[in-house]
Amino acid sequence: MRVAAHKLLMNNPSDVAALDKLIAAGEVKPEEIVAVIGKTEGNGGANDFTRGFATLSFALLLSRHLGISADEVTKKIAFVWSGGTEGVLSPHATVFTKSASEPAGGKRLALGIGITREFLAEEVGTMVEVREVAAAVRRAQAEAGITSAKDVHYVQVKGPLLTPALIADADKRGVAVVTRDPNGSKAFARGATALGVALGLGEVDESALSDAVIARDMGLYTEVANTSAGGELRNCEILLFGNSATAGGDLAIGHAVLKDVVDADAVRRAAENAGAQAADIVSIFAKAEAPAGGMLRGRRTTMLSDADINYERHARAALGAVIASVTGDSAIFVSGGTEHQCAPGEAPIAAIVRVPSTS
Repeated sequence: MRVAAHKLLMNNPSDVAALDKLIAAGEVKPEEIVAVIGKTEGNGGANDFTRGFATLSFALLLSRHLGISADEVTKKIAFVWSGGTEGVLSPHATVFTKSASEPAGGKRLALGIGITREFLAEEVGTMVEVREVAAAVRRAQAEAGITSAKDVHYVQVKGPLLTPALIADADKRGVAVVTRDPNGSKAFARGATALGVALGLGEVDESALSDAVIARDMGLYTEVANTSAGGELRNCEILLFGNSATAGGDLAIGHAVLKDVVDADAVRRAAENAGAQAADIVSIFAKAEAPAGGMLRGRRTTMLSDADINYERHARAALGAVIASVTGDSAIFVSGGTEHQCAPGEAPIAAIVRVPSTS
């Protein structure tokens, strides 16, 4: 297996011209596309419809190239979008392909995909979701040919949040949901899927988990998950990245922990963890978090007290600038909200790098 990553810039959420051009040139074979991860210029909230718009646009393009319906495309290919390109962040998509390949002779980038069943409103943000995600993570790791959880460096999860329609449906059926606030449900949804990753990779023991700890006990966490929640889907899609001795190609992945939102050294540490340098980075995937109490290295910030701009948007903009200052590339996947993703105040960062091929 050889996993390739193609970063494509987008002028708007429906801009698929770059991918169409690569397909026409023969640089990307549409039948080899397995996943798309990208940033759209929406608000990142419960009413961010740019994510669904982008999925539809890519699905319609690939429907034409693959000769199947757009609905079939979304079942064949995993689409994960994060809304919000504040500051210097550039709207873009990274398209991942899989093709047959001989092993490279050293551990190389591998990718496994896990899909859960659809969740009922009352299951979102609960242990039901945690266990389903954990099982999907294990399936994805096996598919990727990664034998040790230590070789897993990045697990991207996109799952559902509670929309007004889902809350109304729960009311009709007389069942309770974790919160009646659609935007407030993001913390529970992201937290449950992050704990699912932690459980699936053995970072936490199931005996420590319950509905009561989700989005509350932040001492339980994973260091490799990047989870998002949106109203455009009902199930969870899990993309698990790591390094495998059975993989080919010239890409590898590493990860690090951002100690705070201005930790530029973590970008370099993530590349070094993959056996490369910052100059070799192909793509960056990170989470952004406001500093605890709004205090950043002894200085007060307004991230947590700004009544006009949500703290996630402040954090994404700040971290995007820090990462771009190291890589020189603003097409970076930075998502907000770190519930159960690293210790409080910290955040995960993963880097896909190019390494010399020995095949």
